[in-house]
Amino acid sequence: MIWKCLLVDDEPPAIRILEKYIDNVEQLEVAGTCTNAFQAMDMLQKHTIDLIFLDINMPKLTGIGFIKTLQHPPKVIFTTAYKEHAADAFELDAVDYLLKPVSFERFLRAVNKVIHNNKPVNVPANATENNQRFLYFRADRKMVKIFLEEIVYVESLKDYVKIHRQQGKPLVIKQSISTMEEILPPTLFVRIHRSFIVAINKITAFTNHDVEIGSTEIPIGRLYSYKMQQLKI
Repeated sequence: MIWKCLLVDDEPPAIRILEKYIDNVEQLEVAGTCTNAFQAMDMLQKHTIDLIFLDINMPKLTGIGFIKTLQHPPKVIFTTAYKEHAADAFELDAVDYLLKPVSFERFLRAVNKVIHNNKPVNVPANATENNQRFLYFRADRKMVKIFLEEIVYVESLKDYVKIHRQQGKPLVIKQSISTMEEILPPTLFVRIHRSFIVAINKITAFTNHDVEIGSTEIPIGRLYSYKMQQLKI
């Protein structure tokens, strides 16, 4: 699916940054840009919009006020320089709340919340739900698509993580393992150690102390052992 995005912000530099970020994500497309909520209302009446990147503090009508006027709003990611509106934003079922200046990594985290719960383009009819899901990660100056079914386990390397895959060499990205834990769906992955997240369906055996994935043994951290006891493998 290609997500048609509407960018609403009264600051042109903020819109240019989002346009640049969106240009790096294959599944996003800028359908239009607006500098106020009234222009955005007009766009929604004339075009199909799947996702709005919405500033809050705008003249005449705030972003939050704008969303409250819509009966069936698209998915919304708020972008603002102010923290105090976060509670109001999430009460409106916002996908995420990004504080300016928005980094590309933080932008990707928000976008992944939308993308990884939806089917990619041209999925075979007999594909299972799990192997339809994928995420984009920035590595080697490009965006790399990783299907969740490919991931065997994730290993922490200080400020980076190494994504071990069934095929191909591991992918090393600048990301914390805690962020990876937030991004990866808990029905498919479990964190078993401060340095490791494993794919549940790749586990071939486990004890109270370690997990086996084929010939690879991965330790279970004392603080995470309860998670293994809760699994039904």
